[in-house]
Amino acid sequence: PILANFLHIIVVILGLFGTIQYRPRYIVVYAIWTAIWVTWNIFIICFYLEVGGLSKDSELLTFNISQHQSWWSENGPGCVRKEASMTGIKGLDGHSYISVIGCALEYRYIEVMHSSVQILIALVGFVYACYVVSVFTEEDDSFDFIGGFDPFPLYHVNEKPSNLLCKQTYL
Repeated sequence: PILANFLHIIVVILGLFGTIQYRPRYIVVYAIWTAIWVTWNIFIICFYLEVGGLSKDSELLTFNISQHQSWWSENGPGCVRKEASMTGIKGLDGHSYISVIGCALEYRYIEVMHSSVQILIALVGFVYACYVVSVFTEEDDSFDFIGGFDPFPLYHVNEKPSNLLCKQTYL
C-alpha cells in the first residue's frame, strides 16, 4: 500500500504538470492511473470488509514480510494503547505486546471511509482530466487570429529565400 500511495503521488504530480504545461499525454496517463487507483481502492474496501473470501487478518497486503497492520488499528479515534514489555523471551527484546481498547470506530471502517474518499476524488480527477484533454485537443483545431490557419503557430517560417537573408546591403 505504501508503494501504491507513492506511485499515486508521482502520477498526480505528473498530471498537474501536464495541465500546467499543456501536455495532453501526461493528463491521459493521469486519467488511466485514476482508473487503476479506483480499482485498487475498491480492492481495499473489499479487503477490509472481508468480501469474497478476503480476510483483513491475512498477510495479503504485507506479502508475509511484516506483522504490521493498519496504522488506524492502534491510533484510531478514542483508542487507548496499552503496552506490556516482553522481556525475558528470547528474540523479542525491545518488542512489546500492544492491546488497544476503547476505540470509537473500528479501524477497518476508517480504512473503508478513507478508500471511499479516495475513489470520489479520483472520479472527480478523471472527469476533470477528460475535460482538460478535450479542451487542449479542441484548441489545436481552432483558428489562430494572428497567424491564420498556420498549423505550427510557435514556429515562424520565413518566406524569403535564404540567399536574400545573407546579402549585404550597400549604401
